[in-house]
Amino acid sequence: MKLKNILTDFSLLKVNTHFRNVFIARTVSLLTIGMLIVAIPQQVYQMTQDVFQVAIVTAFEGIAMFIGLLLGGVLSDRYDRKKLILFARLVCGLGFMGLAVNAMLDTPSLYALYFLSAWDGFFGALGVTAMMAIMPIIVGRENIVQARAISMVSVRLATVISPAIGGIVIAASSVAWAYWIATIGTLFTVLLLLGLPVLKPQTENEDEHPVQQLLQGFKFVFQNKVVGSTILIGTILGFTSAIRILFPQIVDQQFAGGAFELGLMYSAVPLGATLGALLSGWTASLTRPGTVMIYASLAVFACMFLIGLSPWLLLTLVILSVFGYLSAIANLLQYSIVQGHTPDEYLGRINAIWLAQDASSDSIATTILGALTRFLPISSSIFLFSGLSFALGLGFLMSAEKIRDASFNDPDLQQS
Repeated sequence: MKLKNILTDFSLLKVNTHFRNVFIARTVSLLTIGMLIVAIPQQVYQMTQDVFQVAIVTAFEGIAMFIGLLLGGVLSDRYDRKKLILFARLVCGLGFMGLAVNAMLDTPSLYALYFLSAWDGFFGALGVTAMMAIMPIIVGRENIVQARAISMVSVRLATVISPAIGGIVIAASSVAWAYWIATIGTLFTVLLLLGLPVLKPQTENEDEHPVQQLLQGFKFVFQNKVVGSTILIGTILGFTSAIRILFPQIVDQQFAGGAFELGLMYSAVPLGATLGALLSGWTASLTRPGTVMIYASLAVFACMFLIGLSPWLLLTLVILSVFGYLSAIANLLQYSIVQGHTPDEYLGRINAIWLAQDASSDSIATTILGALTRFLPISSSIFLFSGLSFALGLGFLMSAEKIRDASFNDPDLQQS
């Protein structure tokens, strides 16, 4: 296999101005906001010394994201998606500012952390849904796999760097600085996205009730076996993201580390995912991408199990990198299949449902895993959790025939 067939093709950035602006804005956003992945759990753990509290604040954010995604999906199929993106980012910036102010108080409020995490989760979800819905319009359906691979490189590379930077910033100064940097970065992305064209959906159903529109989206998911099966395996895969809530306690109890080591652990997963995004060219030639997606998911569950066995930080970082690589491949295949089998008029709602399942599965998983740590050691909690996920994934592989045989694109949509 030639190298050019393995590496991601970046030519779309040269020929498509709007996609290039979105790419730059998203990269800047991730470089700054990504530090919150370290900042919020670290601040909560320092204030409470309780990993269950870290799980609770993460669950609050996940629930808010779930609601925001579903609402954003309906709004994205009704109104100008550009306005929705800009509004959501501005409001998120205000939330990050609130986190910074709270962190600067002599006694920061834990309840404010709960509220503002949920605030940013909700409004961030509105913007993400609209952003995903505009991609087939900006780049064309025929370029969606390439655009996703390019975006994944940006996402993964930025999330490798930003948690490490966040750990350094927090260790060198304070958690408030991480929040202020996120605020400035978010406002800067608004300026970058002002040049987007008007992005109204092809079919505007403003007279139709939003709840009815959302129900139509769920009906499509249940009726389309390929899209429905892909979203379901994504739900199971989403359980594995809960492992991150254990990082502060693992660093503290097993490796006797601090903010720097925590930043490395949070960076290891996106480092592997960056390699997955950069070396994803081979996925375009897959004839049965659904089968590969499921096998990659099973390997992710196995990596989670190995994390519980690792006695050394370096080995844990290697396993987390492999974990990230496999997760990126599974995510790329999942996204491409969903986009390729979804009509334009449903893109907002189906992307919302797809993302909502990720947020809800993460919320449920973080709560369960956090609760397990109250009764079992960390390693036992990981073994039990990863074993259950692997069993579910294996059962899905044996039963989901439609997704195993599906191609990337629905031929009927390509002809329309």
